[in-house]
Amino acid sequence: MPQAQTSRRRSTKAEQRAESMEQILDAAELLFSKHGLYGVTLKDVAKAVGVHHTLLNYYFEDKQKLFDAVFARRAGVTIDRRMQALADYEAMAGDNPTVEGALHAFLDTDLDLYIEGGEGWRNYGALGAQVSNTPEGSVLMDQHFDPVVLRLIDILERALPSCSREDLFWGYHFVTGALMLTLARTGRIDRLSGGLCKSEDFEAIKKRIATFMAAGFHAICRGETPALGPL
Repeated sequence: MPQAQTSRRRSTKAEQRAESMEQILDAAELLFSKHGLYGVTLKDVAKAVGVHHTLLNYYFEDKQKLFDAVFARRAGVTIDRRMQALADYEAMAGDNPTVEGALHAFLDTDLDLYIEGGEGWRNYGALGAQVSNTPEGSVLMDQHFDPVVLRLIDILERALPSCSREDLFWGYHFVTGALMLTLARTGRIDRLSGGLCKSEDFEAIKKRIATFMAAGFHAICRGETPALGPL
């Protein structure tokens, strides 16, 4: 058999395997984002892809391995983009970083993925929101996202040198809570606002979230306590 033909056959098999893997990960991502790790079986994923469940066992040892692969697939993309955005911001800001500038680099870069990346990325966002709100899932967040979060904290510390690290971490806690609620796309704000706001409107969220959260950082770092009206 000619070498070129053999090489092409190997390439085709590799391409087919990669395509099958993407289909499996896409289907699993959608199901996990809706039902969580414990609400989905390998047979459910196989049915969604249209293959026999033994194929999934060939690629993945068990459901946890599949779940971890789904989570890791896009995590690397968002981490790399945000690390680069923070590095670019640091280079641009020099010795004068601002809270809002750092938050824009951290948040806008991520939101752009959900704006531009289509339904697959939005499913991943919903999965991330779900995972981050469970003790077991938060371990995955630790494994993948700690470096980029700590990079943000370092920049915020230089932007607010008189602020305690305790307050900076609480500020990040509130930021990530708002981000995860955004990615969950629950539809609550749609109903609450009578349609004025839409949980799918990532552009509107991107326009406001960094500015809003920056004000919060400044307030808690100054130790401000809001005045209370009559009880």
